[in-house]
Amino acid sequence: SLPGLICKCYDETETLCDCLQTDYHFEYTECDSSGSRWRVAVPNPSVECSGLPDPVRGKECTFSCASGEYLEMKNQVCSKCAEGTYSLGSGIKFDEWDELPAGFSNVATFMDTALGSSEGKADSCNNSSWTPRGNYIESNRDDCTVSLIYAVHLKKSGSVFFEYQYIDNNIFFEFFIQNDQCKEMESTADKWVKLTDNGEWGSHSVTLKSGSNILYWRTTGILMGSKVVKPVLVKNITIEGVAYTSECFACKPGTFSDKPGASGCQVCPRDTYSEKGAKECTRCKEEMYYAEEGSSACVERPPCTSKDFFQIHTPCDKEGKTQIMYKWIEPKICREDLPDALTLPPSGERQDCPPCNPGFYNNASSSCTPCPPGTFSDGTQECKACPAGTEPALGFEYKWWNILPGNMKTSCFNVGNSKCDGMNGWEVAGDHIQSGAGGSDNDYLILSLHIPGFRPPTSVTGATGSELGRITFIFETICSADCVLYFMADVNRKNTNVVESWEKSKERQSYTHIISKNASFTFTWAFQRINEGQDSRQFINDMAKIYSITVTNAVDGVASSCRACALGSEQSGSSCVPCPPGHYIEKETSQCMECPANTFLSIHQVYGMEACIPCGPGSKSTKDHSACFSDCLVSYVRDNQSLNYNFSNLSQVGSLMSGPSFTSRGTKFFHFFNISLCGNEGKKMAICTDNITDVTLKDMVAESEDFSNFVGAFVCQSTIIPSDSKGFRTALALQSNSLADRFLGATVETVLENISIKADMFPPSPSKIPDVHFFYKSSTVTTSCENGRATVVTMRCNPHKPDQGELSVPSSCPAGTCDGCTFYFLWESAEACPLCTEQDYHEIEGACKKGFQETLYVWNEPKHCIKGVPLPEKRTSTCETVDFWLKVGAGVGAFTAVLLIALTCYFWKKNQKLEYKYSKLVMTTNSKECELPAADSCAIMEGEDNEEEIVYSNKQSLLGKLKSLATKEKEDNFESVQLKSSRSQNI
Repeated sequence: SLPGLICKCYDETETLCDCLQTDYHFEYTECDSSGSRWRVAVPNPSVECSGLPDPVRGKECTFSCASGEYLEMKNQVCSKCAEGTYSLGSGIKFDEWDELPAGFSNVATFMDTALGSSEGKADSCNNSSWTPRGNYIESNRDDCTVSLIYAVHLKKSGSVFFEYQYIDNNIFFEFFIQNDQCKEMESTADKWVKLTDNGEWGSHSVTLKSGSNILYWRTTGILMGSKVVKPVLVKNITIEGVAYTSECFACKPGTFSDKPGASGCQVCPRDTYSEKGAKECTRCKEEMYYAEEGSSACVERPPCTSKDFFQIHTPCDKEGKTQIMYKWIEPKICREDLPDALTLPPSGERQDCPPCNPGFYNNASSSCTPCPPGTFSDGTQECKACPAGTEPALGFEYKWWNILPGNMKTSCFNVGNSKCDGMNGWEVAGDHIQSGAGGSDNDYLILSLHIPGFRPPTSVTGATGSELGRITFIFETICSADCVLYFMADVNRKNTNVVESWEKSKERQSYTHIISKNASFTFTWAFQRINEGQDSRQFINDMAKIYSITVTNAVDGVASSCRACALGSEQSGSSCVPCPPGHYIEKETSQCMECPANTFLSIHQVYGMEACIPCGPGSKSTKDHSACFSDCLVSYVRDNQSLNYNFSNLSQVGSLMSGPSFTSRGTKFFHFFNISLCGNEGKKMAICTDNITDVTLKDMVAESEDFSNFVGAFVCQSTIIPSDSKGFRTALALQSNSLADRFLGATVETVLENISIKADMFPPSPSKIPDVHFFYKSSTVTTSCENGRATVVTMRCNPHKPDQGELSVPSSCPAGTCDGCTFYFLWESAEACPLCTEQDYHEIEGACKKGFQETLYVWNEPKHCIKGVPLPEKRTSTCETVDFWLKVGAGVGAFTAVLLIALTCYFWKKNQKLEYKYSKLVMTTNSKECELPAADSCAIMEGEDNEEEIVYSNKQSLLGKLKSLATKEKEDNFESVQLKSSRSQNI
């Protein structure tokens, strides 16, 4: 009987004694090819004996007992389970998780193989495991990879079923099955488990083949920051297909089975308890102890404190008064008769009721009634009809909380138990509504608001803008622990997604969520004081408060005011009519008028011309004036020269993978961006998805427009975990979100609508061609980005990068953003160069050959343009050769030089002859008349008249002189000069 010893029994002949019935048990052999098997006796561990019963033929392999029965192996017959036990017949169930059940094991690894050796990181995962929490088992909260493993051998095909809660997409949850050769079974091709809503349990089932099946529940956390992931919870694991069960299972503590042949156990009611295998529950001692539902023991009641009661306001009475009432938190677990215990404060204090909420009125009754259709009220006055030419501005504005509005509900939920089922999660408190007490600190306190649909004002019914309505609420959280307030949205009652969350204490603030789809919405606020698997009530005073909730353009809303609407053309007092898409209401005539070109219609203001908002630079409006987009054409004037850009070849979605980056634990990840730059008639072509596994993107889009992890925008982002980082077979995507759903404009300026890009954000451009900046905006507002996200895509001309070119992010901000709100991208491509013009080429004239001359046209270097004006063709023209004109020029020059020299010599010689002849004539005259008196003085005396005249005879023109020169050798002709004087006769 001592542990660790083997008991042996010998007789006088020193032979082993025969085995007793308690020394062995029966098992079946493997089934043979004929479907038969044998029952054999197998000694119990640590026992040696002889004389075991001989094998006998067993039941057929397909045999199994019904639920509530077990197979008695000695006689091979099915018997009913006794009271206090249960059986599934051909299955086993694991619903008790106080400790890890037999057969289960934990394996923790750090599966990042990208950084080489990860031994140190693997050692840090030694303490990471799945942790039993009583009614369920909880996964790890870190970024280790932890597998919960269970092996089962089935005689025939069966199935595995389990319930789970999986709310955080920062942790990956897989369930798959391997055979004994460690190969994954075909039945687990879709091994990714789907997300569940907050506070709800989902279920998952997979078929099992006969033979060995190794079941894996594997989780891997992705810590992108300091935020801890929410663990995966699993409970009620049931495996069907076991050919038989040879014993029944005892009911776990807190449950009982009072009849033979039970297939399950019942939960003990409140103030009762039971131990394991109980046939009935035991009631706790009166007034001294209490027990929650499903308890395994009773607990002594503590003295009552202020944490054990709360106050509420009663509905208003006919006098307009409300009473303050105090109530114990149910179930009441405290005692008032103990020392230092508090008693319930007196109730009944009367106070003035707050006014009705806008859109409601109090018609001399104790309750507020919605205004009839076509009327409005501010909550303090009776409902009035809207004036002619106006319509009610439908919506909801809850700012007074005397009673819970009809379209709101409240509840309480706990993942581990049903303590707070039926409790109110939130309580009204006059000017606000606040979270209630709950059953324990880890309860989810739920407040929900249902809106059946959204629609814009009547005058813009046909609008297809990005905003159909919005919900705005003002809140604060007061916490001393790690509380969390979740805001969630459910579309068409299909899947609830967390829109935003706030941790710990937050000052009073406002949050707005934009509605862009006309669908049924359920908005939920969930408050949890602590996220731990313990049932305590230490932080009862931690709470969340919501002061007001405003919803615009609600389908079944009420009106607190009226707004202008378009009237029919028959008469000014006719009823409102819907305007066509892109039309505003003209103030003077109240008629529908189409917005001017390149403007879009504001969803908030449709009255007057100012409702048409001009599109930004480089953009144009859609046909219905619902938004602005870029047609990929951008123009810019510089130095009296127009630069025209055409980005049409870049209208397809461009992608960029930046990184790698690493978490604090060394997990490698990338930032993946998709950019839809322009064109496509304004459609948002960039698509990002989460958890991309075996389902193609096309199937996701075709399956449902409400795919929760599907994001379509001008610019979107996903975080990619490569397949080599966590040991997965394929890369994983998570945290997909929109960075840009509205186009602002495209310009060379660096500032547009308070969005700017610094000059040193990117390296300077090697060319003098200016960059073109595309500006985008996201309408989604977050706590870190109060004005929403913005994106700037800088297009740069780079002739060395053809086609799609290259996308990059600033070196100083490898994630594309430095503040998490404004993202910057540089897109370099030859397609980003301006269109070519006549100023981008010049001509080169060739030599004149054989009477012909060619003129060529070449681009200016370096070339920084594309397409546009084509390069002109080569031009050929007639010409004179250069040798001919050179000869003519040389000849003419030589002739002119000779002629000038000849003329100079001729006139010089002629002048000498004239002088000689004149001298000779004078001498001849003097010799003949030498006796004559001396000649009178040639000077003209005073008083004498000059009667001499010079008379030229035969005066010749230039042509005549040239002719005379040509005949000077034949004739002795010269120009005669006749002297006429008073003594001419004497001479």
